Amino acid sequence: MSAAIKQYISTKYDQHPDMFKHDLESIDKLRVEAVNSVEAHVSGIKRLSAYAAQLVWIGGKFPIDIGVDFTWYPALGYNTQRPESQNNLRFELANVLYNLASLYSQLAVSLNRNTSDGLRSACNYFCQAAGVISHIKSEVIPDLRTTPPEDMDTMTLESIQQLLLAQAQECFWSKAIKDGLKDGLIAKLAAKVSDFYDQAAEYGTKSDIISTEWIHHMTAKQHHFAAAAQYRASRDCLEKQRYGEEVARLKDSLICVNEALKESRWINKLVLSDLQALKAKVTEDLKRAEKDNDVIYLMPVPPKSELKTLDRAGMATPRTPQEVSDPASTLGVKGVFGQPLFAKLVPYAVHVSVSIYEERKERLVNSTIIDDLEGLTTKLRDLLQSLNLPGSLQAIEKPLGLPPSLINRAEEIRQQDGLHRLRRTMHEIAKLKSNDAMAYQDGVELLRGEASEDERARSKHGTDRWTRAPSVQAAEKLYTKVNEIDGYLKSAASSDEVVKKKLQEWENVLQVLSGTNRDLESFVPSSRRATPTPNVEKAAANLRSVLSEVSQLEGRRKKKIQTLRDKAKSDDINTAILAETARLEREYPMQKIEPAQFENLFEDHLERYEEDRAMVSEERGMQSQLSTKISESNATFVSARQGDSSTKEREKALQQLENGFFKYKEIVSNLDTGRKFYNDLAAIVNRFTDDCRNFAYQRRVEAGQIETDLSTALSNLNLGLQEQKQRQTLRSNYNSQQQPKPPSEEPMPAPTPTRAAVQPEPGIWNPELGIKFGGAPPGIGQQVTKPSNENAHNPAYPSPRPVQGGQWDVSRGVQFG
Repeated sequence: MSAAIKQYISTKYDQHPDMFKHDLESIDKLRVEAVNSVEAHVSGIKRLSAYAAQLVWIGGKFPIDIGVDFTWYPALGYNTQRPESQNNLRFELANVLYNLASLYSQLAVSLNRNTSDGLRSACNYFCQAAGVISHIKSEVIPDLRTTPPEDMDTMTLESIQQLLLAQAQECFWSKAIKDGLKDGLIAKLAAKVSDFYDQAAEYGTKSDIISTEWIHHMTAKQHHFAAAAQYRASRDCLEKQRYGEEVARLKDSLICVNEALKESRWINKLVLSDLQALKAKVTEDLKRAEKDNDVIYLMPVPPKSELKTLDRAGMATPRTPQEVSDPASTLGVKGVFGQPLFAKLVPYAVHVSVSIYEERKERLVNSTIIDDLEGLTTKLRDLLQSLNLPGSLQAIEKPLGLPPSLINRAEEIRQQDGLHRLRRTMHEIAKLKSNDAMAYQDGVELLRGEASEDERARSKHGTDRWTRAPSVQAAEKLYTKVNEIDGYLKSAASSDEVVKKKLQEWENVLQVLSGTNRDLESFVPSSRRATPTPNVEKAAANLRSVLSEVSQLEGRRKKKIQTLRDKAKSDDINTAILAETARLEREYPMQKIEPAQFENLFEDHLERYEEDRAMVSEERGMQSQLSTKISESNATFVSARQGDSSTKEREKALQQLENGFFKYKEIVSNLDTGRKFYNDLAAIVNRFTDDCRNFAYQRRVEAGQIETDLSTALSNLNLGLQEQKQRQTLRSNYNSQQQPKPPSEEPMPAPTPTRAAVQPEPGIWNPELGIKFGGAPPGIGQQVTKPSNENAHNPAYPSPRPVQGGQWDVSRGVQFG
């Protein structure tokens, strides 16, 4: 177990496993001591309870499937030699507590119950065993998350619990008799014992593994104590001079005794002896009571339906030991089991909680705030592009050469390796996509192969014998994941195609921007130099001022986005979560840490981004006003230039380069998003493939076990059929021997006794006499001599009848003396 925990710590936690060397050694030692606690000794209680307490504690530190296959051999049922393994800490806890309950019951049985102290201790142990079973049923099994072992299903645990309570109540009943308490109280105690056994048998019939022998035994005990309760109630009636009711209860007691004796083959000799003695006593008292009532008291005997139901005195209740119900009290400085293991290890739920917060923070910052800001900027650029800005303004202001802003944008693209960077990134993304698709196909092929193997086995053995769940049902989550990942890949492929087309559309323009200034000058035609009118100059100046505001707005917005990213990056919730975890562990030591317990903390930390969300609304209002100014200024500018077409070609070229620059930025952002997506998808796909591989392996192991079981069952069935054929053959031979044979057949010589004659003792068969063969049975033509009186009920000595000596006639059958 320590190896798996060490591996998990090294891969999932920031802390080094060597920090917990002592704890790793201790958990292995505790498990070895618990597993070896097989003798009925009180020292085993501490060993099992200590290990169980530590299992509960580390359940809050590690996930339930930590990576250890715990093995359990069912204690009841028909597969006690077939182990069951699960990678589940709660499964191990259930097994340990089940052994603890068994130990309590063994301690109770091992005590001397002929003394009052022995009865008291035995009753306490039985009640504690029932309490542990109740704890397993109500606290452990519901949190198991998998199918429980067959001897821990609800009906079986209920039956065991009621059986333990019945034995505890029986100890109270025995002590009451030993202490000479009144018959009325003893009757109430016995009636409750009968109820417990009745409930145990009822749940046992609903269980798949409680044996028939147990059910019959519990049924016999139910009737036994029902009879004992009515007998004690009859004595109470005699004392209170209710003679008619005394007779009625004695009759009911006798009926119950007879019902119990019907199960005589299923109960031990001691219980059978008690039943027979009780029957003799009840019969004797019934004769006396009926005679006295008929001759002296003459009271009416009520029918059973009018008898008052006996009251119950329930003294046995499930008592869960404190070390099981409240393991926190056993761990710590003052705890009997010492310090909790891995106390300094940050709980697994803390790491999950940090991941949840980071995901919510990223969604809030990037999707809600930054995406909104960048969306506003995109709308502003779309507006400028639709108005052919700033190309129309640049063509007027600088009819010759290149505008400085265009040169700066081209230089920025060249420094980033421009078009080559885009192509290189697209190639890398295509490689990532191919790797993800291959890993995904590997997982799918594993599932297909396993499903095919399962179908072949089902076709071979038939659905009646191959009863395990089909692959789609057994791995429902994996098959759902298949569709999810397939959807991711198809959606990503569609997005990739959009980006690819976008690059193809703007490739020529980006080629110019990635080139030299001479390439730019060749692309942008010069217009004739003309003196603009005062109206055009005024409109151009106004429009230039508005475009400056746009540039300032974009600059401020870019800084705000970067500041927000820095703020989110520095937002570390680890310290706050660790402090909250310490508080929870201090106030609720044994309560499992869950991410849901940090919801309030998440909300408090995310409130620091409310001012940023408000800033988005402010930006939206400012951009709305600025967009109106742009439209109005551009309308004035266009009106002032009306009729001037000298700069139209230059405007178009400049605007195309301007738009190409922003398109470059957009494609770079798209490719970065795509690369991040495929990197994140790789982790999901690899985990999916690993899960498929583990599932296929487990199913193959399970299929092999089922094949072995079916082969064994088939061999046993063949042996059973052979035995059945042999019995049918013997029966046929025996029947044929009973049929009369033709007198022409020669009789077979009969065996002649060779042993010395021994005078038999009456009523006892002496093996020295051997087996004597008599004549034909009645109905074959032989007359049987009437047996004498002394042999009428003694089958060991047959009545004298004619015997033919020396030869045995097969037509006369076989008679055993």
